[in-house]
Amino acid sequence: MGLWTLFEGFLLLANAFAILNEERFLAPRGWSFAEVSAAGRTKSLKGQLVGLIYAVQYMRVPLIALNAITIIVKVVSG
Repeated sequence: MGLWTLFEGFLLLANAFAILNEERFLAPRGWSFAEVSAAGRTKSLKGQLVGLIYAVQYMRVPLIALNAITIIVKVVSG
């Protein structure tokens, strides 16, 4: 496994986090940012994952740019 493959894997994972909808998916399962921060469990693993999901959702524009670069490199390199 090369560095490029590892980068693509992390990019796919970031894309998966970016499309999660809070109202339809996260809140019914107890993974909303409001529930985790209100309970004071931001240092727990669940709180860290919820924070990661929200950070990725906040950085959607750079994520779109990284996806475009990855697509261009894949098209050019074959």
